[in-house]
Amino acid sequence: MLAHVTTFALRGIESLRVAVEVDIRPGLPAFAIVGLGDKAVREARERVRAALQNSGFEFPQRRIVVNLAPAHVRKAGAGFDLAIACGVLAASGQVPGEALEDVAVSGELSLGGELRSCRGTLAIAEGAARAGVSRLVVPLANATEAALVPGVEVSAAGSIAVVAEILRGERAGEDPPPQLDDAPEDEPDLIDVRGHAGPMRALVIAAAGGHNLLLSGPPGTGKTMLARRLPSILPSLTRAEAIEVTRIHSVAGFHTGRGLVGRRPFRAPHHTISPSGLVGGGAVPVPGEASLAHKGVLFLDELSEFNRNALEALRQPLEDGRVVVVRGQRAAVFPTRFVLVAATNPCPCGYAGTQRCRCTDADHARHRRRLSGPLLDRIDLLVDVRRPSAADLAASALTTSAAARDAAEAARERQRARLARSLADCNAEMTPGLVREHVRLDPPTTALLRTAYEAGRLSARGHHRVLKVARTVADLAAREAVEIDDVRAALGWRLDEPTEIAA
Repeated sequence: MLAHVTTFALRGIESLRVAVEVDIRPGLPAFAIVGLGDKAVREARERVRAALQNSGFEFPQRRIVVNLAPAHVRKAGAGFDLAIACGVLAASGQVPGEALEDVAVSGELSLGGELRSCRGTLAIAEGAARAGVSRLVVPLANATEAALVPGVEVSAAGSIAVVAEILRGERAGEDPPPQLDDAPEDEPDLIDVRGHAGPMRALVIAAAGGHNLLLSGPPGTGKTMLARRLPSILPSLTRAEAIEVTRIHSVAGFHTGRGLVGRRPFRAPHHTISPSGLVGGGAVPVPGEASLAHKGVLFLDELSEFNRNALEALRQPLEDGRVVVVRGQRAAVFPTRFVLVAATNPCPCGYAGTQRCRCTDADHARHRRRLSGPLLDRIDLLVDVRRPSAADLAASALTTSAAARDAAEAARERQRARLARSLADCNAEMTPGLVREHVRLDPPTTALLRTAYEAGRLSARGHHRVLKVARTVADLAAREAVEIDDVRAALGWRLDEPTEIAA
């Protein structure tokens, strides 16, 4: 007897419909799975056999062939267990085959028949909605995530026995567990920072416009402290952004048991990370840290200590907002729209320009070579973080994260209204055409920018990014027109390069 079950395979952060065909015929007992599955898929034979027998079902002692179609697409992971088990039950007459006609299933089976959570449930639910499947059966732990997608009825099950009861129409499903709280208990706040008026202004500009930021200065001056407080002033996620972030983290396996992501991600990988770990890769492509930071912050502390190949791999994701990983003639696309915040010392000892510096000219030259010009050219705000004075340390805080976030939120609202008919969400994502449309300069301001460009201090890309930052400065001041002071401020952040970094 032949049975058909619908499930979905993950490809990048999207899902692909897979038809699980189960054929049971007389013959010597055998259980074969075909259709280009990986080792985890092939091992499903033993999990399915034990799960069905330990749940009180009869496992057919016949020849069983399972085909995962389309057969030319590679399948990976244990999420096919439930579909294979349902196909065996339907083909052997233990559940009605017609009950599977408009139902998709996904989940991993334990040997005892319990359903375990699997990666990418949100992407699978979205795929079910696109495919017109009206009902989706998932493990209890993934039900809250699957329910985020409208138009699909989600049935939660804790075991294969419950799934069989759902297919027979004996029950609707189980109640999912309560959603886990996604909010941090104690998020770092700018109220902890003393002094650093200039760097904090740069943080607000970066948060308001989505601009990249480089903090440079001696050790212990507060670079890491400032960077870790940027998420606290970023505008709240819109629902569309939250769905994107949730899908990526779910595919990566970092979002089990939760519903919609409530806050922007903050990723701070160690400087020993590999290029594939940073931008994504692997035999079966998975998101890297750049994609896990999508719509949030990617913080690279001690930038000069990172592998140069890893840093160079960031150049295209920073420019395009996505990375394409090709494996086995198949391409997986991962989004990478994040705010890059980097921190570095101006020289190996960290005290360049002071009497405490003991680095030689050769040391400085080696340090400069670790950070390429093309990468630095993609950073909008170059900030020199100086040692705060004793008076600064004793003074009260200059601002709080709540006040800075309100200013950034107001600026973002102006940008969303201005860019509503485009694909850009903030000033940093504006295309050259949008910059020409929304950044109009008067003759004196144009002359100022031309002078800086003709002096050789700006690349063409740098010229373009100065205009974006100037647009953000104007938005923070609630001005529709970009004035000469806005461009002058943007040039100041761009041309006041950190000591010994971009020389």
